[in-house]
Amino acid sequence: MNALNRFRLAPMRPRNPEEPGRSASPLELFFDLVFVVAVSIASVNLHHALTEGHVLDGIVNYGIVFFGIWWAWMNFTWFATSFDTDDWLYRVLTILQMGGVLVLASGIGPAFEDHDYSVLILAYVVMRLAMVAQWLRASRHAGSARRSTCIYAVGISLVQALWLASLLLPPEAFTLALIVLIIAELAVPVIAERSAGTPWHPHHITERYGLFTLILLGESLLGSANAIIEALRDAEALGSLIGIAVLTLVATAALWWIYFWPPHHHAIRGFVSSLAYGYGHFFIFAAAGALSAGIEVEIDVISHHSELVAPYASFAFTIPIAIFVLGIWALAIRPHADRIVNVVVPVGGFLVLVDPVIPVPFALTTVILVTVVVVLVWRQPTDDKLEALRA
Repeated sequence: MNALNRFRLAPMRPRNPEEPGRSASPLELFFDLVFVVAVSIASVNLHHALTEGHVLDGIVNYGIVFFGIWWAWMNFTWFATSFDTDDWLYRVLTILQMGGVLVLASGIGPAFEDHDYSVLILAYVVMRLAMVAQWLRASRHAGSARRSTCIYAVGISLVQALWLASLLLPPEAFTLALIVLIIAELAVPVIAERSAGTPWHPHHITERYGLFTLILLGESLLGSANAIIEALRDAEALGSLIGIAVLTLVATAALWWIYFWPPHHHAIRGFVSSLAYGYGHFFIFAAAGALSAGIEVEIDVISHHSELVAPYASFAFTIPIAIFVLGIWALAIRPHADRIVNVVVPVGGFLVLVDPVIPVPFALTTVILVTVVVVLVWRQPTDDKLEALRA
């Protein structure tokens, strides 16, 4: 532990990336809780947009909103793996970011309904400026990583000023500004890490990603529960709704199994691999969050409360599942699996995409996912095989 100064603050020095027993802290777990709220609201709004037939508009708004949620979570997570001190100032700034997430969640509805991103952007800027304060504090004792911490602080500050300026733009110019600013946000870590780099703890980072995945998959389980609730109200569709509930549970469990099959900590050994893992998870996380909306759409179709019709409504859940499976295969499974696994998993992901043309798409989706899990269990590599694959 670092010694505390007279203000009861610890020097924010880089953490040891080989620190034994490093795991998620209680503060990090507490931090994740507010994202449950934001993700749930984003998923509900996507569900409503899809059910009302506003497919493209709903997907675009969901992508924009989810970027803000994901980027705020990811930046805190990677900072924490490098400079977490868990003193009172670190906790206060983290709780400030949590407040920003809750305000951001309140702005999701207007973003979907009226394309009004003002509340969402203001809340996002608050979260990002709290991170600037963390990076500036870290720069005092960062040692060889000081240049990177300064680039983070300056880069994030400049982009936030541009976000605020974008609120003054007319609607037709705002769309272009949105794309440019998202690219700018993504560019800051690339520039900062290439300069000197900050240390990261592979086990800690991948544990954090795994925990966030569990939160997102939990939203799908909520969809399963909602199917049962709806079944109790609709006797005519009782069998179909109970079937959706059961199949949702099985499909979600299969996705959990697939995600946690590979040794994730081996996927972030260098700058390029860590960048691919970190940024690539946007699609995995967004897909997991969208899956619950797809399940709700399927429930609405069965209960005749949707503008979408079967079988095309089923794409609302088959596309997220396919993206999730293919994403985790590309990022973590492919480098550590044998030829059989590297054929079965991607083929399974692609087969899920064509399920809506089959009379029982969700049932077939579940069969495909269970088959993939069976193959993964059969081909689970031993420690010796893992070492050989890594070599």
